[in-house]
Amino acid sequence: MFDLAVIIVSWNTRDLTLQTLDSLLADVSESRLSYHVLVVDNASEDDSVVAIQAQFPDVEVLVSETNIGFGGANNLGMRHLGFGQNAALVDLPKAVYLLNSDTITQPGATEALFNGLFSASDVGLVGARLTYGDGQFQESAFGFPGLRQLYAELFWIPGRFRLGQFNGRYPQSLFEQSRPFEVDFTLGATMMLRSEVIQQTGMFDEAFFMYSEEIDWAWRIKDAGWCVLCVPQAHVVHLAGQSTVQVKPRSIINLWESRLRLADKHYPRWKYWLARQIIVFGMRRKLNALDRESSTPEAVRDAYHKVLRMAQDGTYA
Repeated sequence: MFDLAVIIVSWNTRDLTLQTLDSLLADVSESRLSYHVLVVDNASEDDSVVAIQAQFPDVEVLVSETNIGFGGANNLGMRHLGFGQNAALVDLPKAVYLLNSDTITQPGATEALFNGLFSASDVGLVGARLTYGDGQFQESAFGFPGLRQLYAELFWIPGRFRLGQFNGRYPQSLFEQSRPFEVDFTLGATMMLRSEVIQQTGMFDEAFFMYSEEIDWAWRIKDAGWCVLCVPQAHVVHLAGQSTVQVKPRSIINLWESRLRLADKHYPRWKYWLARQIIVFGMRRKLNALDRESSTPEAVRDAYHKVLRMAQDGTYA
C-alpha cells in the first residue's frame, strides 16, 4: 500500500482545483513518497470533472450527485479508500492528506508534513504553515474556542487581545521557526492524519455541513490521546474561502450553526447555555447595525435572524 492518499474536495472551483493539483503533483513527484490523489467533486456545475480528467488522467475523481458538504465529501473519499470499515491498517495508506482546492503547495511541503506526522509515535494530526496569495501571514492553527473567542468574534476588544492567546492565537514567531509545535487544532485547509487515527476516531462528524468540522475532529483526536502539530517547514499558500463566498447568506447560517453544534457537543451544559446567550446578544447587535444600512440584502438579514432563533431556541437550521 502507498504512503499517502491525498483527498481534495471541489465545488465549482475548476480553475483553482487545477492549480491545486498542478502544484501538489509537482511537489509529491519530487518526494520519496508513494501516493494516490483522489478528487471528490461536490456536484460542481462548472465542468470541473471533465477538466480534471483531461489535464490529470492519473488523478482519481469521485463524483457526488449532491453537495454533501466539506466533511461529508472528505468522508466519502476516505470510505472509498477503505476507511470506516473493518480494513486492516496494512491495507490502508499510512496517512491521509486532506487538502483544500484553493491551495498552492510550495516545494517540499507534503514530505515535510509526512515527516512531521511520523516524527513521534503520539503525533496523530499535522497541518502546514499557511500564507495568503499575496504572501501575507495566515494563521493556520488555533486553541480550541471558548467563551473568550466567541466574545472576541462578536464584540470589540483591543487588538493585542484579539491577536493573542486571549483569542486562541499562537505567536507568529512559532510559525516562523524551523521546528513543529503543538497546537489544539489546525485549519482544515491542510490536515494530514495517520490511518490509525482515522480508524480510531471515526472521521468527520457530518452534522457539521461546513465550518468547525476540523475543530470537532481535532478535539476528539486529542481526547483520544494523540498530539496535534503545526509544521512550519511545510508551506502552503491558501487563497481562502473560494467556495463559501459563492453563497454568503447560507454561509452565515452554516458558520453559526456549526459553532452552536460545537459548543453543544464539547462544552458542559452551563457553558453551552452561556455561549448561546453571547450569540443572542451579538446577533441582536448585528441586526441593529444592519437596520441602519439600507443597502444590506434582505437574504443577509434573514440569515442573521435565523442564527438568532437558533441561539435562542437551541435548535438548528
